[in-house]
Amino acid sequence: MAGSGGNPSLGGQSHQAPKILLAKPGLVSGGKFNRGGTDDPDSNAHRPRIGSLNLLSDTWDFHSDRFLPFLTDNTEFTVVGVIGPPGVGKSTIMNEIYGFDATSPGVLPPFAIETEETRAMSKHCTVGIEPRVSAERIILLDTQPVFSPSVLAEMIRPDGSSTVPIISGESLSAELAHELMSIQLGVLLASICHIILVVSEGVHDASMWRLMSTVDLLKHGIPDPSSLTLSHPQTSEKESRDKILDGGEEYMADPVFVHTKLRTEDLTPCNVVQLKKALTQIFCSLSILRSKNHTTAKESHASAVPLNAHSADRESEDLKLFLLPSRNKDESLKPQYESHISALWNLRDQVLSMRGPSFSRTVSERDWLKNSAKIWEIVKNSPIIVDYCRTLQSSGMVRR
Repeated sequence: MAGSGGNPSLGGQSHQAPKILLAKPGLVSGGKFNRGGTDDPDSNAHRPRIGSLNLLSDTWDFHSDRFLPFLTDNTEFTVVGVIGPPGVGKSTIMNEIYGFDATSPGVLPPFAIETEETRAMSKHCTVGIEPRVSAERIILLDTQPVFSPSVLAEMIRPDGSSTVPIISGESLSAELAHELMSIQLGVLLASICHIILVVSEGVHDASMWRLMSTVDLLKHGIPDPSSLTLSHPQTSEKESRDKILDGGEEYMADPVFVHTKLRTEDLTPCNVVQLKKALTQIFCSLSILRSKNHTTAKESHASAVPLNAHSADRESEDLKLFLLPSRNKDESLKPQYESHISALWNLRDQVLSMRGPSFSRTVSERDWLKNSAKIWEIVKNSPIIVDYCRTLQSSGMVRR
């Protein structure tokens, strides 16, 4: 799975963390942010210094130039994105996939994680989309939380309107704009990633399932980053959309549904089977499970509890569900099924070994980024999303 349509499996790797190629600029001081000392060629001192690495800024603009110096003409790469509400552990999961070793003294994580101070101030760590790239050329996209009160508080004016231009040429209320931000983030990640981690807390929160169902319905007509339609800007929007649909270029990243902070009673084999059946019922008729690009080989899908091969329906074989137990504060207690750390390692191994959908054509890292910026403009101007916005306005479901 890569720009060329399928790189060798990345599974079977040890948990030794790679060198940190891309540090969080705001946290880097005069010290060396690397694992190899001052002579390490991947030292941050040898990297271009830029003000911010966010692909999406707080003004909802795409800044490809900030991240471009860190990418190459390599075509064997994997893009992994994450989406979820605040406090569910998105950045922690991305740090694990990156290979960050939290036991190394004096080394900051590539993605900032929530602290007690952050929680007390009701703030969020990530703004827009923050990218990092690992030594294995895995491009990781961490996103700001969806359904987040702190995001809404930062974008609302005294009159209730939004300070962020979510849809080009449209003035929206902050509540409606906040709702559409989550959808646009989901549509973008589903369009430019190979794998998208959909993270929820507990087993009873279905808000992310509903969000991804909406994303699946509204994403149509948006190409992947290797599409030829992006190379012809003179083509009208309607012609491009028709060409995508007629040419079979519809693309959807492979979703992995992750539920975090689960209790022991949530992890029983019976509950796991029921959760997977419920998830399959929602998505069995959507393109998430109908992707033509999925491999035919049977993958070993992860779970915090081993499942019998005959315990789940055949139609759920392509659905990837992973359960992460809560972190045990009492280290003397042995977990009944699997520890939080062990489950996190297994999630990393599964993601690195996945063969999700490939882009339709070979594309380099740099071209992927440039075309992703074009896709973002298509998303912001999508007539389908605009119609959905107007439907929400007329229905009275959100404040106008």
